[in-house]
Amino acid sequence: MKAPKKALLFFILPFGLLFTAFYLAPILYAIKQSLYRVERTGTFGPAVEVFGGLTQYQRVFADGPFWESIGRVLLFGIVQVPVMLGLALFLALLLDSGLVKGRRFFRLAFFVPYAVPGVVAAIMWGFLYSPSLSPFDAVTGNVDLLSADLVLWSMANVVTWVYVGYNMLIIYSSLLAIPQEVYEAARIDGAGAIRTAWAIKIPLVMPAIVLTTVFSIIGTLQLLAEPQVFRTFSSAVTSTYTPNLTVYSTSSIPNFNLAAAFSVVLALATCLLSFAFLKVTQRGGDK
Repeated sequence: MKAPKKALLFFILPFGLLFTAFYLAPILYAIKQSLYRVERTGTFGPAVEVFGGLTQYQRVFADGPFWESIGRVLLFGIVQVPVMLGLALFLALLLDSGLVKGRRFFRLAFFVPYAVPGVVAAIMWGFLYSPSLSPFDAVTGNVDLLSADLVLWSMANVVTWVYVGYNMLIIYSSLLAIPQEVYEAARIDGAGAIRTAWAIKIPLVMPAIVLTTVFSIIGTLQLLAEPQVFRTFSSAVTSTYTPNLTVYSTSSIPNFNLAAAFSVVLALATCLLSFAFLKVTQRGGDK
């Protein structure tokens, strides 16, 4: 083996070992666990794990609450993701426009909510939504933000508040990478700020928007911290409210084999949705 190849292997090997140990191995273990089931001899007999084939997957596909939770987070994503990324794009364009003084301060201010752990953010907003605890009792006393009809969108507000700044930074970084010569050419052609943003900036940062959308799709299907915290504030949030909460609740029974099957199906659904979105955007970009 030539020296450059040895050097390349030297740098890749640590990542490869960690990737295998903490990513591939857990996935393979979850798949293995999902193919087993627990049997007992008699009422009080010891639990024995035996090979069950696709038994757990049959239970997954027959589980109505699980598929309802999939539909719930898809509805969540269809509404929340465009709103969040629209706000992130608007803030990034605003910072890049030169109209805002103190861009460093506002860039940090927009990003600060992302530094708040998701659980802490959910607890904080849960108190703000609670009629008996909120300082905004004039609102929460008249509108039950924790009701079955509104609690999903209350959680959407929490997720949006946390992640707008994170996505804004990705889009803003992409805006900073656009060569100044492009803007100079636009000014020579008589393009104003709005025309430049619409015809130049947004098309050139579209790869960043696609990237943040894929991240958001994955995050939506993995929604866990917010519904888990909101269960303490609202009876409308059940143990199967989101797919990841279903996995968590099932493993707490404990039924690790069924929880593993739920996880595998959820991972496949996430991969399919992300891949489908990428194919659609690539097809649109090729036209």
